[in-house]
Amino acid sequence: MRGEPDPFGEVPPPEPLRLVVADDNPVVRAGLTALLSGREDLEVVAEAADGREAYVATLAHTPDVVLLDVRMPGVDGLAALPHLVPLTAVLMLTYSGESDIVHEALRRGANGYLVHGEFTPDELVTAVRDARRGRPHLTPTAAGRLLAQLREGGGTDSAFGRTSDGSWQNAGPTSTKNLSQVQPDMAQSESDRSTYGLSAREAEIMELIASGMSNQQIAATCFISEKTVKNHINRIFAKLHSTSRAEAAAKWRGTAWTSARDGGGRW
Repeated sequence: MRGEPDPFGEVPPPEPLRLVVADDNPVVRAGLTALLSGREDLEVVAEAADGREAYVATLAHTPDVVLLDVRMPGVDGLAALPHLVPLTAVLMLTYSGESDIVHEALRRGANGYLVHGEFTPDELVTAVRDARRGRPHLTPTAAGRLLAQLREGGGTDSAFGRTSDGSWQNAGPTSTKNLSQVQPDMAQSESDRSTYGLSAREAEIMELIASGMSNQQIAATCFISEKTVKNHINRIFAKLHSTSRAEAAAKWRGTAWTSARDGGGRW
C-alpha cells in the first residue's frame, strides 16, 4: 500500500563469508585475496604462509572457510588439516594433484579439492560458498584421481557421508591435538626434495611442470615471461640431473622413471 513503510527496508544485508587464504606463494595469496574480496558476500580476513599460520589465523578470526595449499614449508596442508577441520570448513586449493594426496586430503576432512588451472573465478567462488554448506567440489584432476582410487579399492568411506537431506557432506576426522606439537606428515618427502637444492621459485615451477603445464601456462601462472621459465627449467634440469620433463617429474615425485623419454632435452 502506498505511503506504508517498507518493513524490510532497513534489514541489513547478510554478513559476508569470512575466509583465510593459506599458500606459501605471496603472489598466489595476493591474487586470491583480490579475486575473492571483490565479491560482496566474501571477505578475506587473513592470509597465511603455512599450516601453522593458518591454524593461528583460524583461531583468531573464526573464518567460515579456509583455502589451503598442500605443499608449504614448515607445517604443510595435510598436516594442518585435522586441526583445522574441527574449527571450520577447509577447501584444498593447490597445484598438487597426485591421487594419494587427493585421497588423503579428503580422508582428513577437506570439503573439496581444487587444482589450479582447472577452474574459473566463478567456479572458485561457487566452491567457496558451497564449502560452508558442506557441499564438496572436485576439479577434473582430483575427481579422476578419486575415481581411480575407488576402482582400485582404495575407497573414501571416511571422507564423505550423506546428510539427512540426502546431500553429500564431509565427515572429517575429529583430532584436536594442538598443532604446535605436530610435525609435517610429509617431512621426509620434503626433506628428500630439498637435497636437490632447488630454490623456492624453482620448486614451484617444478610442481607446475610435474602437473603437466606448458611453459606458456607456467609463465601465466607465475606472472613471468616464457624466457624466464626456460631459464628456470635449465637450472632445474641441471640440479635434478635430468634431460627431459618426464625424467625431472619422476625424480621430483620420487618415482622410478620407466617411461620413454619425451623428446630428450627439448622444452
